[in-house]
Amino acid sequence: MSWTDWTLLGIFILGFLLFLYGANTYNQVVGYSGVYLFIGSIVAYLVVYIYKELTKKASC
Repeated sequence: MSWTDWTLLGIFILGFLLFLYGANTYNQVVGYSGVYLFIGSIVAYLVVYIYKELTKKASC
């Protein structure tokens, strides 16, 4: 796994934990920031994956 994969995985986990913390303490700012980090990390991973696939050279 590359460093971008590890970084996005860390952001994914952090977003999930922030969401859980915000839900348990009834703090909307922390909860929604966790949701946005959670979704943003998934979108960022898909963008990086698609970019790598599109820039890969075809070997014929």
